[in-house]
Amino acid sequence: MQSPGLILTIAAFMLMLGPLVFFHELGHYFVGRWFGIKADVFSIGFGREVAGWTDKRGTRWKVSALPLGGYVKFAGDMSPAGLSDPAWLALPAAERAKTFQSKAVWKRALVVLAGPFANFLLAFLIIFGFVLVYGQSTTTTQIGSVEPKSAAAAAGLQPGDRITALNGREVGKFEDMVFFIAIRAGQNVRVDFDRRGQKMSRDVVIGTDRTPDKFGNVQEKGLLGVGPGAITFAPVGVLEAPGVALRGVGDIIGVTGTTLGQLLTGQRSVKDMSGVVRMAKISGEQLSLGWISFVSLAVFISINLGFINLLPVPMLDGGHLLFYAIEAIRRRPVTPEIQEWAFRGGLAAILLLFVVVTFNDLSAVGVWKHLAGLIG
Repeated sequence: MQSPGLILTIAAFMLMLGPLVFFHELGHYFVGRWFGIKADVFSIGFGREVAGWTDKRGTRWKVSALPLGGYVKFAGDMSPAGLSDPAWLALPAAERAKTFQSKAVWKRALVVLAGPFANFLLAFLIIFGFVLVYGQSTTTTQIGSVEPKSAAAAAGLQPGDRITALNGREVGKFEDMVFFIAIRAGQNVRVDFDRRGQKMSRDVVIGTDRTPDKFGNVQEKGLLGVGPGAITFAPVGVLEAPGVALRGVGDIIGVTGTTLGQLLTGQRSVKDMSGVVRMAKISGEQLSLGWISFVSLAVFISINLGFINLLPVPMLDGGHLLFYAIEAIRRRPVTPEIQEWAFRGGLAAILLLFVVVTFNDLSAVGVWKHLAGLIG
């Protein structure tokens, strides 16, 4: 079992999280500037300022001590509870026009939406660059091999069969099958396939792969038990690349949404949830495997960061968007009391989630087992 080491893990985590948070907040910042809103502070991290400078527009750019996020504070901006600073109303008209709260609700919504969109855009640009340099896989869904005693073998699938759909969803490439199957361990899936021109269908209970990786991590993944035929790659032109990149982003968003749905419906254990500790660990491991693995992980995390921020939970971007939608319908903002209570509920939910994922992370890295050994 290998380990990238503590120093590389910390460095990889900072190298991963810093740019993703910066890009997210840059989305808020640029759209805010576009609408003429003054930014008072642009911070990477929370807490005490470690380093910073003030630009000619009066924005304080800084790096703070706790590198677990970041924020842009606009003039007249909201408190964490979603409440605006009452002092903005007393400002001179010229200054008041530069505040966040002076803008129409649709402009405020676009400023908030720009953060998650920036994360999706970053992932899109990375995938775009990858496919231009390396091309894309054109490996078909024709089965090249079937593992003995696998789910596919039990269902009677054979080499030469071409899988056409999974649970009614068409699949055109082998990678499409891998994405679909990986998050459905133990589930019953209808497999449609073509066998020498004859359309056939089987109900398959997806197997579970618990094989540890080279770092000793064990992650349960769905396993059908089929191998591809010849693995092929084809070059991608500049005009074709945007479509390929967009589909790649869509695939990961789909996987993220499906996984979240499985967690909410109990189909997936909360033990599968992870937080910053495991993210740091995985970042270090992927960096030790090379830049391609590391950047590929950055694509996945960037999309997840954007997706999670869109959830309608107070304190997250999606929570603010929900309030703006209500404001647009009612023609007036949600009352401060309701916003305050929503903030408290959202904060409690996020803190509970933080406790759960931290417990899971510490279990994954063996802390509890080590403590039990010391006590025993």
